[in-house]
Amino acid sequence: MTPPAHPPTRTRVTGPFTVVEVTGEIDLATAGLLAEHLDAATATPAPDVLVDLRNVAFFDCSGLRVLCRAQDRATARGGRLRVVSDAPRLRRLFGATGLLGRFPPLPSIPGE
Repeated sequence: MTPPAHPPTRTRVTGPFTVVEVTGEIDLATAGLLAEHLDAATATPAPDVLVDLRNVAFFDCSGLRVLCRAQDRATARGGRLRVVSDAPRLRRLFGATGLLGRFPPLPSIPGE
């Protein structure tokens, strides 16, 4: 069951993808809300999840932890989780933390 939308996060289905759209800031105060959406998105067999971070102004290690956990869940169920972002600062964050290879950002949602 998809959690209700709230200001920083909402989930929608676009073609074969479950898209979790995130806006604003992802930090210790909001990472739990993101985790709820990602838990629901990765609960099915072979999930194909896109986390749309294009409208995120701030993203800290709390958000990284949530992404890693969700990707592990998706992979364990035979699926995948990818990140959508065209922001150089997020690419630098993933690079600085050694996660760029794990989360190579897509510039947009395929097919949109």
